[in-house]
Amino acid sequence: MAQENEHEMNMNPNKAKMEAIFAALAEGDGRPFVDAMSEDFVWTIKGQGPWARSWHGKAVVRAELFRPLFAQFATTYRNFARRMIAEDNIVVVECKGNVETKSGCRYDNDYCYVCEFSDDGELTALTEYMDTALAERVLVAPAPTG
Repeated sequence: MAQENEHEMNMNPNKAKMEAIFAALAEGDGRPFVDAMSEDFVWTIKGQGPWARSWHGKAVVRAELFRPLFAQFATTYRNFARRMIAEDNIVVVECKGNVETKSGCRYDNDYCYVCEFSDDGELTALTEYMDTALAERVLVAPAPTG
């Protein structure tokens, strides 16, 4: 009984939220991910090249990153969490995408997401580390901003 209480006390609510989000993503349902984003959410892709930049605002992320990206997919995009580590308002997720593009290429990228949550549990920022060479090879990059 003491172990169960200790486990419950140690469960990070942000990690629990990300576990639920990735359970849905594994089934091809991105709605819980979008629903968790704050209105001022920021998505940043690290690295170099046309994918490395930030999108500011939930509406901008959906219109300028997600819409052109998902338009290139022939199959349902799925993303599978391999590992999650949480501390305070940060959850780090190592994950693997799974999708085929309309051009017939596999886009099964490996990712590391560093997810930041507000004190009230909204997803405020995500920093993505990925194989940008794979993205450049099989995808059309989003249009430049500014």
